[in-house]
Amino acid sequence: MNPVSMVENELQRLQERLQADAANPQLYIRRGMAQFKLGDVPASIADFDRAEQLNPNLTPYLWQRGLAYYYAERFADGAKQFEVDLTVNGQDVEETVWRYLCQAQLHGSQAARAALLPIRNDSRPVMAWVYNLFAGECDTDAVLATYQDAGRRDRFYSHLYVSLYFEAEGDASRACQHVMQAAALQLLDDYMGWLAIVHQRLRGWSAT
Repeated sequence: MNPVSMVENELQRLQERLQADAANPQLYIRRGMAQFKLGDVPASIADFDRAEQLNPNLTPYLWQRGLAYYYAERFADGAKQFEVDLTVNGQDVEETVWRYLCQAQLHGSQAARAALLPIRNDSRPVMAWVYNLFAGECDTDAVLATYQDAGRRDRFYSHLYVSLYFEAEGDASRACQHVMQAAALQLLDDYMGWLAIVHQRLRGWSAT
């Protein structure tokens, strides 16, 4: 069974479970994630919103909704979501980078860089390079050279965030090149692997 069919089957199972347990916010989060993997961004946001309605304490943990906001072009909502996320996960480079990405779409990359929050203790070495890239402390070539011979996961993250960096800079050609390389690594045990596939599909860079 191909990965998309597996997600479609998961979605069907979650819909059946929600019929019997419609007040379970975790089921809505899981269904929202499945909807996102299939490229249905509005449906994913609706599910994350429903989870929040059922349990408002979940708001700072709904990072998946922040990602969906970005692809819905709800950039102010996305930036706000990631700011709230950082109150409980203050050492996650990805949270502050996605806040940057939302702000770059609203105000430009220079303003987003000026507002980049200081994150220095993410446990993943590749994320230190990603942070330095968005902070203007290294360039894309340095990130890619550091991880060109690394394991699949590190190579994936280097290409994904280089692609997103180029998107924030308005360089669609190089953004396309690197997200295609990230998606080709097929990191489907990781939600961000699915994001790379959804990204290229929504940008019209993939026929699948």
